[in-house]
Amino acid sequence: MLPEALNARCFCVSVDREDLNSAMAAASGDVFPAAEFTVTHPHLFSELATFLSVSILDQMRSVVQALERVAAMPAYIEAVLSYAPEIARTDHGPSGVFMGYDFHLDASGPRLIEINTNAGGAFLNAILAKVQRRCCGAETARISPPQGFSAALTNMFGREWRSQRTSEPLRRIAITDDRPQEQYLYPEFVIAQEMLRDCGFEAVIVDGADFRHAGGRLLADGRAVDLVYNRLTDFALEEPAHEALRNAYAAGDVVLSPNPFNHAVHADKRNLVMLSDPERLGSLGVDAATIEILSAAIPRTVMVTRDNADELWAARKDLFFKPAKGYGSKGAFRGDKLTRSTWAQIVGDEGSIAQAFVPPSTRMMRIDGETVSRKVDVRLYTYRGEPLLVASRVYQGQTTNMRTPGGGFAPVLLVDPPGE
Repeated sequence: MLPEALNARCFCVSVDREDLNSAMAAASGDVFPAAEFTVTHPHLFSELATFLSVSILDQMRSVVQALERVAAMPAYIEAVLSYAPEIARTDHGPSGVFMGYDFHLDASGPRLIEINTNAGGAFLNAILAKVQRRCCGAETARISPPQGFSAALTNMFGREWRSQRTSEPLRRIAITDDRPQEQYLYPEFVIAQEMLRDCGFEAVIVDGADFRHAGGRLLADGRAVDLVYNRLTDFALEEPAHEALRNAYAAGDVVLSPNPFNHAVHADKRNLVMLSDPERLGSLGVDAATIEILSAAIPRTVMVTRDNADELWAARKDLFFKPAKGYGSKGAFRGDKLTRSTWAQIVGDEGSIAQAFVPPSTRMMRIDGETVSRKVDVRLYTYRGEPLLVASRVYQGQTTNMRTPGGGFAPVLLVDPPGE
């Protein structure tokens, strides 16, 4: 059966909630007991899988690899760094752990709507992938590389370290965000800490404001940190609270992943303007085959300016607006939901993009005996262009969230349609 049909008709529960909560509790070192997790995060995971064809997943991988080729080109790097903050203009070596590529699926194939350098959910989805059941003949979307997620972690963080340090072993990793214990995904930080410890590293969770920079080292709790797994949304480390981390990074005294250079090259939303423009890509020397892949996958994107404001307002029903420095769907609007006052703010800021709207695909499910429709996007987690895992997010509303009954992160099952 085709994945579209399964997403519309399959109501099999492929995730046993008790098994998942027990796995989460075990992975967190019992910091989050199963009973407590059910109460505090009831909509973090969906119990239903979403179905994806093998060919669509292959196309998604091709898009990511095309983007990686472009991102490695000196002409492209020079172009995007021309509007990047000063701190982002030095490449210290790391590529950035857990890149996240978010896709909507339409009749023409996967459409890339966003690129994230600090994509959340990878550790959670690694656990979800272990407890999900096969359903309707579909296969589990296997984690790559085949030796498993723990081996991928060890390899990824080791390569990040060696890209900047060659003579010392990696010992201490700090997982950082602002007020991490207050974050909705704090359980993931704890699980990341436990998994990294299982990989042989010392791992700590540190508030981004609690670092100190002294003696050529970044310190947390008075002890040196070798590498920071960065979950901050202050992508250029501009906030005063991040001064120690900013100074240590600028001096090359800590390995930061992902870092301001990674964000500037890969995830600054202004880059989508260039990446969706075949003529501009051609002028940078991008080959025709790569341009064809990106043109098919990336919705046309332009900057919002006072000069094009009237034109964009008239076409707003077919557009999606996002702040160039935004994250987590904050400040993002469907054009047909915009009010005049909000539009005036967007135009006045002159820091937003307008992207051709690509409707998300849907997943039908039964909630309290009623059949309802939910929206779906698909996230491919990668490192240096190679997939780590694939997951989907099920939601209701303008943008993804973890507050929708029946929604949340959902396992992806692969279908090989007839003839493929």
